[in-house]
Amino acid sequence: MIGRLRGILIHKAPPQLVVDVHGVGYELDAPMSTFYDLPELGREVSLFTHYAQKEDAVNLYGFLKESERRLFREVQKVTGIGAKIALAILSGVSVDDFSRLVQGGDVTALCRIPGIGKKTAERMVVELRDRASALGAGLPNATLSLSGAVATDPVSEALVALQQLGYKPVEAQRMVEKVKAEGDSAEQLIRKSLQSALRQ
Repeated sequence: MIGRLRGILIHKAPPQLVVDVHGVGYELDAPMSTFYDLPELGREVSLFTHYAQKEDAVNLYGFLKESERRLFREVQKVTGIGAKIALAILSGVSVDDFSRLVQGGDVTALCRIPGIGKKTAERMVVELRDRASALGAGLPNATLSLSGAVATDPVSEALVALQQLGYKPVEAQRMVEKVKAEGDSAEQLIRKSLQSALRQ
């Protein structure tokens, strides 16, 4: 099992990134919470990883923080939640915010995360409430420098990322148009779009 990778970040296009470890390129899927704080291309990065093998696919997921990986694993124990929705949760809210929403039983806010309907949100509250407070407590984080903008077309990159997170093209377009400002990077557009969607 691969639990952690350290190497050179050579590619990033949400939600995928590639890390070169001694000449081997590892392709990972990562939530936007990780993308926001990735270093620039060509810099070293250290990621906690989750390895998943199914009958028809093998996937590797990367996280800057151990608390994010723990949440990713915990939410998938809830019936009806797979890796894609787990990534969407981490992309839409922080670990601490998710913990507060679950502990507070805020089904309405949880339903704003793509892929989560009322029944799934209710199941999360019931099944995770007792463990929610411990999801982000006392866990080590990787220390990395903040990234600069790397997208040549931030709006297009943001739209692709939002669609990969489960939003429909028209919905993603509306979200980006609502929040975009001149000079925004793709990461900034995605973050503002997700934050705005949760406030609706």
